[in-house]
Amino acid sequence: MLDTIPLRDAYRALLDAAATVADSGDPSPVPPTGEWSAEQILGHVVIVNATTITAVSSIASGANATYDNRMALDTWTIERVIASADGNAGLRNRIRLQGDALCALGGPMLSEAELDTLVPTLLLSNGTVMVDQPVPLRDLITGLAEVELPGHAKQLLALLPEDA
Repeated sequence: MLDTIPLRDAYRALLDAAATVADSGDPSPVPPTGEWSAEQILGHVVIVNATTITAVSSIASGANATYDNRMALDTWTIERVIASADGNAGLRNRIRLQGDALCALGGPMLSEAELDTLVPTLLLSNGTVMVDQPVPLRDLITGLAEVELPGHAKQLLALLPEDA
């Protein structure tokens, strides 16, 4: 069984960082050139979570799954998710609920064989292909905990003024 404590911890750290930025007194900290705003970062995470939940659910139902993060990089889609969630607080709530779902689905529900299922994966970052090969489902889940969520928590905290 996959230990979901690191995933829970990563979600908690991300949500704490998002709340810190939201409560900083600057309603919309301006990101450095070429970077995303807090809401755009959170919108991206919502889409990544939904993509991961889809892959987990597909594997659990015996269906084929793929994992492609390109929609999570599309600014129009990110803005649509932000509007659907009704802004920062709604995005944080959605991420919290998605995190709960992934921890429930990705932990005790999946067998070792399901966690080891190879998922054709395409991961891009800043226009660069990072992964283009089958990846075990377990690695997609642990990648959230070890790389994706901590990276976006740091990205959020970088939006704070230096004196904060």
